[in-house]
Amino acid sequence: MTEGKGTRTVKVSVIDDDPMICQAMSLILTDYSAGRITVVSTSTDGETCVARAREEHPDVVLMDIAMPGVDGIEATRRLRALSPAPHVLILTSLSPSGTVERAVEAGAEGFVSKTDAPDEIIRRVLGVCEGDPQFNPASQRQLISDLHASKPRSRRDEARAMLDALPEREREAVLLAAEGCTNAEIAARMFISERTAKAHLSSAADKLCMGRVQMARLVERADLPTRA
Repeated sequence: MTEGKGTRTVKVSVIDDDPMICQAMSLILTDYSAGRITVVSTSTDGETCVARAREEHPDVVLMDIAMPGVDGIEATRRLRALSPAPHVLILTSLSPSGTVERAVEAGAEGFVSKTDAPDEIIRRVLGVCEGDPQFNPASQRQLISDLHASKPRSRRDEARAMLDALPEREREAVLLAAEGCTNAEIAARMFISERTAKAHLSSAADKLCMGRVQMARLVERADLPTRA
């Protein structure tokens, strides 16, 4: 975020294969944010948006899902692997089965409906910069439904392989975090300092290109045997 006269301006990129949607969202973000948001670029495909993000370093990307070539899920995964990585909010009008789950696993931190009121869109963009996941009621319901859906063996095995590739202590810290343990509780359980626990989680997050929420989802998808 850029500083200016005591306020912080959030840099946003808008990605949608419909140029009219890009234009409408840009106008909303610019006209209704009272200078708190600036749109640095718009793109109509995933590959272009990732290339621009490498140069523009947006704070937040509003990402459509259904696009030709690189779709929004893959583009989100690539954006979250950048350093620094922008926050990604999925820009959608529909939530087909599995979309929310796949988006979260790719690194998305929330959803914005194309039909949301301008003030709601602004609130979600600013809120995700504060570290607050931004899921509207429709996406929350879909995520709950996805969590209760069957987990194909191939996806379970993929998740287990990703966790097994981590060093033992980092893997242990990730599993404890997925149980809901704080950094202090992880440190106590592992007989290490809180600083070391935080370092283990940070290193694991870098290797997996995931945040804490995404790592917890990875552990859940792995469906590991109950620990003694």
